[in-house]
Amino acid sequence: MNKKLGQILLSAGNVTEAEILRALDIQKNEGSALRIGEILIENGLMEEEVFKALSVQFGMPLADASIFPEQSPLEKISFGFLEKNLILPLKLHDNVLTLALGDPTNTEGLDALRMSYDYELITMLARKSEVLQHLEMLQGSRSAVMQRLIEGAGEDDIAGAELTGEISHLRDLAQEKGIIQLVNLIIENAVKDRASDIHVEPGEYNVRVRYRIDGVLYEKETLPAKMYSAVSSRIKLLSQMNIAERRLPQDGRIKVNFSGRSIDIRVSTLPTVYGESVVMRLLDKASSFITLEDIGFDRTILDIYEDVIKKPYGMVLITGPTGSGKSTTLYASLAKINSSEKKIITVEEPVEYLMPGINQIQVRPKIGLSFASGLRHIVRQDPDIIMVGEIRDMETAGIAIHAALTGHLLFSTLHTNDAPGAITRLMDMGIENYLVASTLICVMAQRLVRKICPHCRVKEQVPEEVLLKLRSDISEVWSGKGCEECKGTGYKGRIGIFEVLPVSDQLRELIMKRATSKELKDKAMELGMRALREDGIEKVKNGITTIDEVLRVTQVEL
Repeated sequence: MNKKLGQILLSAGNVTEAEILRALDIQKNEGSALRIGEILIENGLMEEEVFKALSVQFGMPLADASIFPEQSPLEKISFGFLEKNLILPLKLHDNVLTLALGDPTNTEGLDALRMSYDYELITMLARKSEVLQHLEMLQGSRSAVMQRLIEGAGEDDIAGAELTGEISHLRDLAQEKGIIQLVNLIIENAVKDRASDIHVEPGEYNVRVRYRIDGVLYEKETLPAKMYSAVSSRIKLLSQMNIAERRLPQDGRIKVNFSGRSIDIRVSTLPTVYGESVVMRLLDKASSFITLEDIGFDRTILDIYEDVIKKPYGMVLITGPTGSGKSTTLYASLAKINSSEKKIITVEEPVEYLMPGINQIQVRPKIGLSFASGLRHIVRQDPDIIMVGEIRDMETAGIAIHAALTGHLLFSTLHTNDAPGAITRLMDMGIENYLVASTLICVMAQRLVRKICPHCRVKEQVPEEVLLKLRSDISEVWSGKGCEECKGTGYKGRIGIFEVLPVSDQLRELIMKRATSKELKDKAMELGMRALREDGIEKVKNGITTIDEVLRVTQVEL
């Protein structure tokens, strides 16, 4: 290989045979054509001439820096991997990925790409220094692109609109190229970062943009306060809201396509002192369903829960605060028992994921289609299994109880802190205790905890004061140091912790006596129920999550 490079250079008359031999003597242990080229450049040969020779030797066209992309065409790839292997992705089109290689002799990196992506690879040769320099630029390109858009978004027009407040002016500004690109980039970055929500919050001097990733908010961008009207107007225009209405809360929806995925965005605005706070909830309808096994059940709890959901009738309630994964558990439960012999109907607000073989109804309060009215009509459709997105009031609770009494298996959610609390909540809503005792077959409380990043996890000792607080004998635990894969957080992804309460005969007797939530919990613990915190500690022992995460989501149980 090295001789071939030398022959190409000699035939072009660019170097003497003595120079080639001297370079080979220096490099006789490594045997890399690229390294030979570097030595020749160090000894005075023109870089352009060496790269032309390497291009001929490897049969690769030279990649000019002018064709390097502003953003990497590959979403989920480590910049550390690209830098290590001197690979710069240039373009992705029709399943063909074009790459610039700083080292054409490194086949391991290309093999790894072929295994990770089902793309046809086209390779070009580029200077090592230019590849590294551009990769470094791409790592900071998000903030750089954002800054360019902020600086070039028509500041005079924005300031004018802010002062005049003219609706027509704001509508025109919301359709300016710079504002369109800025809002698109905010949404695009959120999708890339696996965010579930985008928060756009106006302040006195600036606008804060935050993403909720794995249940925790991270501040990502800061915009000048004078841009807020244009940005909020653009979002309201996309979600078909009334741009002129700034005094009342509004709700809307945006549908976007990103890298072939359909993203449904629910938008909410709320008037604040400095303007309207905008929150966008991102729902990826094409996401693959998570099974009950993947959610975080251990074998013991899973066996108990699967026995419950295979019963022919009764009510199953999932409890927890907003964002605790209740809907995901409901979908996974329905997927587990879905079959051609059963008719399943759901009434949801909104329909978050489309499930084949299941009839899903979208609640539309504006036309009178509420949970209660939808549920009332569902029972006339001869269903076997019903799922109601949430029990919010006495009317919905009453119809749900009636459906469970008349031979249907009904799933729903309720906002309570723990499983026993759901029983007393139903009675507080006005449901008679004998009806609750007759229909309720299981209550499950759940929370979501962040999982330790598998790429940077390390073992550490547990402080004694923490052990006393947990009343546990854990001596060593895992934690994440923070790396490129997890964006320095030490966490990647989330998993559930659970408190499963099957309603036994002993508990039914207590319900009939209108027992308190504490009395119900004490009896459930006596019968073997594992509390939320206990399930969390088990996941700490198994190296899945951290003590801090368990304490964060279960502190209400203290």
